[in-house]
Amino acid sequence: MWFDQVWLPRRPLATDEFERGSYRMSRSAALGKRYIEANPHALSNLLVIDCDHDDSLMRMAADRGGWRPNAVVQDPYTGRAHGFWALRAPIARTDIARRPPIVLGARVTEALRRSVDGDRGYAGLMTKNPTHQGWDTAWSHDHLYALGELVERLDEHGWMPPQKLLQQKRWRLDPTGLGRNETLFASSRRWAYREVRHHFGDPAGLRVAIRAGVAQRNATFSDPLLAPEVRAIADSITRWLTRSRMWNDGPVVYEATFSTIQAARGRKGGATRGAAKAAEADALRAAITDLVL
Repeated sequence: MWFDQVWLPRRPLATDEFERGSYRMSRSAALGKRYIEANPHALSNLLVIDCDHDDSLMRMAADRGGWRPNAVVQDPYTGRAHGFWALRAPIARTDIARRPPIVLGARVTEALRRSVDGDRGYAGLMTKNPTHQGWDTAWSHDHLYALGELVERLDEHGWMPPQKLLQQKRWRLDPTGLGRNETLFASSRRWAYREVRHHFGDPAGLRVAIRAGVAQRNATFSDPLLAPEVRAIADSITRWLTRSRMWNDGPVVYEATFSTIQAARGRKGGATRGAAKAAEADALRAAITDLVL
């Protein structure tokens, strides 16, 4: 069966009841559980959408304009289901992974969710096991989608979100799915640019500080990333910083550059405030003139 080929975790998390916790185990043992980890921490090749409607199967299995899920795993009592879209090439989430595919994967996942009115809060970590007898699984097809293929079809039907989706305030505050990786990377990287001034000449200290800072930011998510993903993001930022010109130029150049940037921002802010005050004065004079005349 195609699922055996595209389900990649070697020692997945699995459980029958979330209340009792989920634990890592062999693949064969995991396949005997109701819930399994969808993807390994370093890769995503199964895009999973949670649909909490009692007609979830109809929503997902209907003609979707060329992006039908490979499988729909439904609760026979409530009708709620998880839909699987299998990718031809996995999206890497390691510390050396390119960021654009992660961003695109997050947008595609959001588009799939919108197309079936799925649950925005679903993080995609654990999913219904499609081979478990406790679920009703509808196997649709074994076509493996290219990410660009999904983009084209979803965009054609108006489901693709804007390219700056992850920069929107509500996503920055509480991202989900693959959006968590990119949001955590972007926000932590901006903070790390300033943190580096305290660790010149001490790359090990910088790595510890960035790991701690990234972990703190991850903890603010309603559904945080797993520790290995958090470490990978932190180490990616550390590696980039210690190879950058900023690090090689040293603290003197850093402080001079920082002071120059702050001064420029101050001048810009002053000019903006001055222009605003001038406009306010002009408006007041115009109002007085109207009253006098």
